[in-house]
Amino acid sequence: MADTALRAEALNADNTHMVFTNEEHEKFYYEKLEQARYQDCEHKALIYVLGISEDTRNHFDQIYDMKSGDIQTECLHQGWQTSGSVRVVRLAFNLYTDGMPSVDDYESRDEQIRECREYSVSDIFCCGYAMYFWQGIKLRYPEYCRKQRSMEEILAEMGWKRAENSTDGDKE
Repeated sequence: MADTALRAEALNADNTHMVFTNEEHEKFYYEKLEQARYQDCEHKALIYVLGISEDTRNHFDQIYDMKSGDIQTECLHQGWQTSGSVRVVRLAFNLYTDGMPSVDDYESRDEQIRECREYSVSDIFCCGYAMYFWQGIKLRYPEYCRKQRSMEEILAEMGWKRAENSTDGDKE
């Protein structure tokens, strides 16, 4: 999937490039974000991730209620779901709520534990959408995903400052 995906790039608010699966994903993201109750990091991540899959784009209203802001965990049991779309929905729910909300759909402890395991990194990320899932994480946690400077850049800056300080002391 990643090999054939159109990588449309746009600048995010913090001037980082956004990567979309295709033009439909990009269009979906900006249209739904404009309709969202808030333009915060939770909504950006939710909408971006739900836009990754054509299945989740087509069933968006069954997954998330734009008016109330409520996620609809029962969507995980609907017949249109695929192994990929279930991963998309679980990651979107997790980024939006910072939890595993569908666990509460089950009464028995064993079922709750089984559902909790469905939110593991390996169960969600081991698929062709992983590259796009990272973009969703960047949208949800921008403060932790800023470009990090390399050790060489830091050392070069330190050397430049030392050189600048040593020449300042020579001036009289």
